[in-house]
Amino acid sequence: MYDYIIIGAGSAGCVLASRLSEDPAVRVLLLEAGPRDWHPFIHMPAGLAKLVGMKSLNWDYDTAAEPQLNGRRLWWPRGKVLGGSSSINAMCYIRGVPADYDGWAANGADGWDWASVLPYFKRSEGNARALRQARDAREFHALHGGDGPLSVSDLRHTNPLSSAFVEAGRQLGLARNDDFNGAVQDGVGFYQVTQKDGARCSAAVAYLDPAKPRPNLTIVTRALVRRIVLDKGRAVGVAWARRGREVVARAGREVLLCGGAINSPQLLMLSGIGPAEDLRRHGIAVHADLPGVGANLLDHLDICTLQHSTQRISYDRVGDLKIAWGYYLRGRSGPGTSNIAEAGGFYRSPLAPDARADIQFHFVPAMLDDHGRNRLPGDGYTLHACFLRPRSRGRIGLASAHPRAPARIEANYLSDAEGFDLRMMLECAKVSRELFAQKAFDPYRGAPIFPPRSDLSDGELVEFIRAKAESVYHPVGSCRMGGDETSVVDPQLRVHGIDGLRVVDASVMPTLPGGNTNAPTIMIAERAADLIKAA
Repeated sequence: MYDYIIIGAGSAGCVLASRLSEDPAVRVLLLEAGPRDWHPFIHMPAGLAKLVGMKSLNWDYDTAAEPQLNGRRLWWPRGKVLGGSSSINAMCYIRGVPADYDGWAANGADGWDWASVLPYFKRSEGNARALRQARDAREFHALHGGDGPLSVSDLRHTNPLSSAFVEAGRQLGLARNDDFNGAVQDGVGFYQVTQKDGARCSAAVAYLDPAKPRPNLTIVTRALVRRIVLDKGRAVGVAWARRGREVVARAGREVLLCGGAINSPQLLMLSGIGPAEDLRRHGIAVHADLPGVGANLLDHLDICTLQHSTQRISYDRVGDLKIAWGYYLRGRSGPGTSNIAEAGGFYRSPLAPDARADIQFHFVPAMLDDHGRNRLPGDGYTLHACFLRPRSRGRIGLASAHPRAPARIEANYLSDAEGFDLRMMLECAKVSRELFAQKAFDPYRGAPIFPPRSDLSDGELVEFIRAKAESVYHPVGSCRMGGDETSVVDPQLRVHGIDGLRVVDASVMPTLPGGNTNAPTIMIAERAADLIKAA
């Protein structure tokens, strides 16, 4: 018997396992479907380029055919390893802006306003700049933490092409911004990253590694959870598959579901919690009819603009073994410490409905086509641009009642009735083209790759978007928190209609924050730990 059983050792699960096991009187079981995070390419930041093809560390999902994107099935990589996606992502540390969270609270997520969540961002963060700031730098310390477990630092190595991008942004009229999590988000600059001493600082490294020696914490890897065990409307345990047999463990207090925006709604439905009609169609007994399970799926759609470089300075020609050899031989230095997406920024387009930036950039000093799976000859550089607040909504559904069958992902990109998302993606493509046309790129600018010409009309750019846009890996919202009948969890993250069960991960976000989603997910778990302890 355990007090708490945590399903999923991703960004949220690692936080909960660490915080709840701080009490030696509490027994915690953490279950992870993937392996331990032993692979060296996980810990060498630039190794993320190689992690793309490692299916043993990746759920390797594809969406259903997307009607607005020429019927393409888009690839959704998600981490299947200790640390989850924080072990395979590009390590950009971004929170969003206060209005994002105030919007959550205004729409039923009581207690998740900016003033309430900021202390949890600060508690999680160990920002290396805090050690260097002058004592009177009140603004920095008002917004940042210096001694949290998640190490946040400046990049040790950046490519000259990344500097050219930052200068191009300045030439276009964007401000230089050295802290996207400061008082102002808008502008261009270099990302701070979740790294410590030049190595990736995943949620597993930050939270789980220090907690592993505790005798009250049990970690089981390669454990695919089949269902949550329910008894008279209460979650009392978890059943999982290991070495061909079913194992059942009991939870005396709570079951905590941390599977993420795809796996959490899927497991709820496999356990009989979800839209009743859909469950019955798959022969699953209904324990709680919750139509919101799997609905409200959101993601940042991204368009990449690629250009050849006339100088051989990109990362395209640097061999993987050469990077790894230099990284480990020279004390975690050089290109091996790069997160690849070194520079970026936030831009408020002419279509922005409020004061928040509505486009985010990630600049890559290499040619990145089809998530890096399509290697192109020569040297080049890539600019990702995504619309931060899409209006289109998708759904996670069951393709089968078998736990090993992937969920059905219907992202429904660009499906909003007003067509606003498509207009915003057109803005993304246009401003990317303008950035690459600035003088800062004159010493490097070769022929365009994608799109193939720099003079495409709006109609041609729309066709380019439909043919090439991809996910930038930020799915959220499929177990939305709120108090209305279409929400899945209440503001305490408790599943409606089921006692002893909470969902704690990105799936509970009502809307997308303005930026990358890893830091907000960790914040959610930090606050959830306090809510659970208080209960």
